[in-house]
Amino acid sequence: MAKAPTNKMRLRMLVLLLLFTIGVGGILVFCLFQLQLTEEGKENQRRAVDQQMSAITIPASRGQIMDTNGKTLAVSATVWNVIVDPSNVRDGEAEIISEGLSQILGVDKETIRKKCLKENSQHEFIKKRIEKPVYDQIINFITQYNINAIHMKEDTKRYYPYGSLASTVIGFVNSENIGGTGIESQYNKVLSGTPGMVVSAKTALNTDMPFRYQQMYEAQNGNSLVLTIDETIQHFLEKHLETAVMEHNIKNRAVGIVMDVNTGAILAMSTKPDFDPNNYLEITDPAAVERLNEVAIRTGGTDNDEYLEAKSNEQNLQWRNKAISDPYEPGSVFKIVTASAALDHGDVGLENYFDCYGSFEVAGEKIGCWKTAGHGNQSFGEAIKHSCNPAFIQIGQRLGGDAFFDYFEAFGLTEGTDIDLPGEAGNKGLYYEKDMLVGHPVELASCSFGQSNKVTPIQMITAVCAAVNGGNLVTPYVVKQVVDDSGSVVESHEPQVRRQVISQETSETMCELLEHVVSDSDGSGRNCYIAGYRIAGKTGTSQKLDQKPTEDGQVAQEEHILSFVGIAPADDPQIAVLVILDTPEISNVLGSTIAAPVVKYIMEDTLPYLGIEPKYTAEELENLDVTAPNIMGKSVEDAKALAAEKELTIKFVGSGDKVLKQVPTPSTPIPRDATIIAYTDNEVKPEMVEVPDVFGLGTSLVNQAITNAGLNLRLTGGKGYASVASRQSPAAGTQVEVGTVVTVELTATDVE
Repeated sequence: MAKAPTNKMRLRMLVLLLLFTIGVGGILVFCLFQLQLTEEGKENQRRAVDQQMSAITIPASRGQIMDTNGKTLAVSATVWNVIVDPSNVRDGEAEIISEGLSQILGVDKETIRKKCLKENSQHEFIKKRIEKPVYDQIINFITQYNINAIHMKEDTKRYYPYGSLASTVIGFVNSENIGGTGIESQYNKVLSGTPGMVVSAKTALNTDMPFRYQQMYEAQNGNSLVLTIDETIQHFLEKHLETAVMEHNIKNRAVGIVMDVNTGAILAMSTKPDFDPNNYLEITDPAAVERLNEVAIRTGGTDNDEYLEAKSNEQNLQWRNKAISDPYEPGSVFKIVTASAALDHGDVGLENYFDCYGSFEVAGEKIGCWKTAGHGNQSFGEAIKHSCNPAFIQIGQRLGGDAFFDYFEAFGLTEGTDIDLPGEAGNKGLYYEKDMLVGHPVELASCSFGQSNKVTPIQMITAVCAAVNGGNLVTPYVVKQVVDDSGSVVESHEPQVRRQVISQETSETMCELLEHVVSDSDGSGRNCYIAGYRIAGKTGTSQKLDQKPTEDGQVAQEEHILSFVGIAPADDPQIAVLVILDTPEISNVLGSTIAAPVVKYIMEDTLPYLGIEPKYTAEELENLDVTAPNIMGKSVEDAKALAAEKELTIKFVGSGDKVLKQVPTPSTPIPRDATIIAYTDNEVKPEMVEVPDVFGLGTSLVNQAITNAGLNLRLTGGKGYASVASRQSPAAGTQVEVGTVVTVELTATDVE
């Protein structure tokens, strides 16, 4: 008979049971802690979710980028990713799938076959972002062979309908659908939206469970942007920049900015050469391609580190928005700031005069004027008009280093402009601080006429706008509105005035003085003159002071930056146009002769487009072109009368009594002293002549060559004296009919 347990034994058993329970409980708590709270636990949770759930991302459509008038500059369209689900590949089907997809997609057959046979996988990407025609081929292939293992997952791809237009401003979207540069990068979060997701429970066989175990989270498409950029003005700017780059062999790219003077809205901005964002990895600049070819030859191929690094550098260069990223010596364009500051501070007035004898000595150092003979005694206004360095040294001395720096800072030239684009360069350390100007006359002198200090193009044009818009420093911007999927405005940009820099009175005076730079026959900016429009402006020719020496320690041929800023209309400023040509490889390196005409061409296109009507003076009306009258089918007497109404000469060829053909054709712009050739006999063939080459000739020689060839001469530009032919149309050597109008552009060459 078993002995009954004593109380002591029961107590011992209870203690052991309690200890066992505590031990097991502790182990369980420890395990739970590991599983739930530690990194290992988090990893186990993730693995469990991966095993039990599948998630398919639904891409959000990236918002559009539109110009100020609603023209689409960037848009996303539906494309498809081709995916194979190995768990659904039937016996013998891997060969069919790999063969078919390889032919359609151009992907290696063996690579596809290996993915088809991959175990424990449901999603194997074969190719990303195929377009509709290829999608249709794959759908037909799937249908033909009754394949369940190929899936087509929707995605989006970025397209830029205007190609390279404004590419350094807009930027591009990379292979991950993320903004790489420009607006695409700056506003990536706004444009991207939020991807959606379909979450499904998995079975033990790694397949999706029935539909009731799915949860869908809808994608939210990105917002769209309406820019201040006007596609038409952008086209005008780029057209003339490209021509300048080609004609003047610009070595380090050209920059152009068109800005609303009063609001800071950027109407156009470009750096040339640029790139096509539809194929952003491709190098488009022929000079860059040549440099890369040289590297490939030297290194023996295109797959070595040196070549790949060189290619990456060239890509980054072509993506770079030089208008906001590259500080430069502004040269005489900066004299607008010096003149405004001195006038506003009360140090100079219109009654002050300055002597120029070709140079000016400062602290024992002689600083020359572009006009070696000097300008003699000249007023403050004439000093601006002549762009005289010695005069501006004296103006800077009157202003003093303290005030000079204060205005330099007030004009926003010591800080970024806060433009809503990525990559704006600061220029800290690239200008003289106040303590380097006060008591340092040489440094103050060079800064006064635009050398030594560096600013970015966007800083420079923003400062110019402040000088002519009433004195307000505005913040430049490129995005006007953010709109949602339905077109409703989510956010609008309001123009921002940062501060008043100079007085309204000073600003109005500066507009008048800068107009004389262009309108007067001895103005340094007269190559920007446009009949009927009041243009103000300033030339700029700066020498690069930081040129790197050659291997033998010598500095190569001097490099220059040519620039011109134009403002119109001078009596009511609306737009400013800044053009910068970095290192032209030509002999006549002057902003007045090279950059000013480019601004003129841009304004000739832009001002009428903006609805700014020309207002001609009596003198301009006298010299204004007329249009050839339509005398086709008219009698000889009627034709004479129509020509006489426009003060034109008419020459008849043939013995008929009616005009059967005329040269120039009806409505062609012709000068008032032109001669119309009227053919009255079909038997008479028009006489053909060769257009003479007048490039580089003075006005009288141009007139002689064209008229002696039996052609009509139409002169443009060349206000004042010492002008030479810089362009002609039709081109020299072209065979044309007698009486054809040859347009010759004259450029003044005796200016800075």
